[in-house]
Amino acid sequence: MGCCVSTSSQSTCSSGSHGEPQAVSATCFEIGFRGTKRTSRTISDHVIALQNLPSVPNRIFANGKSQTSCIFTQQGRKGINQDAMIVWEDFMSEGVTFCGVFDGHGPQGHLVARKVRDALPLKLLSSMHSYQSRQHESRGSCFKGNSKKSDGRDSEKDGFAEDRLIFSWREAFMKTYKAMDKELRSHPNLDCFCSGSTAVTIVKQGPNLFMGYIGDSRAIMGSKDSNGSMVAIQLTVDLKPDLPREAERIRKCKGRVFAMQDEPEVPRVWLPFDDAPGLAMARAFGDFCLKEYGVISIPEFSHRLLTERDQFIVLASDGVWDVLSNEEVVEIVSSAPTRLSAARALVDAAAHEWKLKYPTSKMDDCAVVCLFLDGKMDSESDYEEQEFSSATLQSNHSGNAVESDDGQKSKPYSPGNFTVRTSEECDSYGRVVPAEFEGNAGTVSTEDQNWSGLEGVTRVNSLVQLPRFSEERPNP
Repeated sequence: MGCCVSTSSQSTCSSGSHGEPQAVSATCFEIGFRGTKRTSRTISDHVIALQNLPSVPNRIFANGKSQTSCIFTQQGRKGINQDAMIVWEDFMSEGVTFCGVFDGHGPQGHLVARKVRDALPLKLLSSMHSYQSRQHESRGSCFKGNSKKSDGRDSEKDGFAEDRLIFSWREAFMKTYKAMDKELRSHPNLDCFCSGSTAVTIVKQGPNLFMGYIGDSRAIMGSKDSNGSMVAIQLTVDLKPDLPREAERIRKCKGRVFAMQDEPEVPRVWLPFDDAPGLAMARAFGDFCLKEYGVISIPEFSHRLLTERDQFIVLASDGVWDVLSNEEVVEIVSSAPTRLSAARALVDAAAHEWKLKYPTSKMDDCAVVCLFLDGKMDSESDYEEQEFSSATLQSNHSGNAVESDDGQKSKPYSPGNFTVRTSEECDSYGRVVPAEFEGNAGTVSTEDQNWSGLEGVTRVNSLVQLPRFSEERPNP
């Protein structure tokens, strides 16, 4: 298993058994290695893994299941499936899980999403290794909290350990997202000028949940309340252009935010000097035509301490959230016949809602990751698993171009005519300018937590393809 990026199982970092929360202090920064020699060997594994990602153990990215999760994606009716997803168990040490959903848009969106799916986890892993290496050099040993609180000093040390852990992951997510966008900008065969991707990514390390996200893909959690009833908890915020703090930033950068007359529910980002490209999100990888005008790739980061009441986490692209509420998603997943079928059941439910609510609309792509926090999956027969895998894998790849991140074999498609409208295309853009926002660029507020930028309206995420240019349009 030389291609495996995950480190040795001999790590002394205790993350606990699946679904059994421990004190935060029991989770140290050790990532399965001690000393410079072990660090070098692990980082060299990155090169091997980057070339052989499909063979990396405990990493799934096509329809199916792992030891603790199931994933499923289905192509919509807008063209090639631009969604990508991944679950990587034993991500950097035993018991640590990485999950992500990526929704591409634009002519190269499917390639961008897949590139991010493959490269971003490795960059995050490298960032954490770098952090651990610096800590080892400066302190001479791995920082560990003491799970036995004997006095006030131990309690203070535990709090310090928690703060250090959160800080390390925050810095890793920030650094990783920045590096990912930088790589896309300089990629020799991927044109990301008018193409990009969302990202919602989580890392589960023992009882700790770390989240980084951009765009409008979403993560929620199914949890039990004090009465034992299932409730939905939204973990991320849909970063739409009309979110007040996002709109304020975009306008300060001279970008414009407004909705077209024939789809007033869909605020978009436009260049200051042209009615293009009409991006329906405020943050994304790629989309470099708008990066100088307020669209950023800096992720929102958050941390949550899991409890015994928390049952599962669902990550999904907006094809699901456009037609299903958080509560409906939790109900579907919790009532699925088997855990193995939960992700597929959710996509099937979304497809049904698309047909029921918008029979004349083009269904969006859907991608779902269901992570069960107790670490258990169903015991299915080999025949049932084989039937599920073969059927869904065929559905996943039907009609798709050859998967590649260099764009040489895959044929990009033009999304310009796929916006679903109730009337004919207009010759000019009618503008519905939202009311003035009282922007606040601070942290996510309580009012933002359940912000839904779209109430079931079908649309593409980017309307207009632009020619490559370097200067603004001169004034007449």
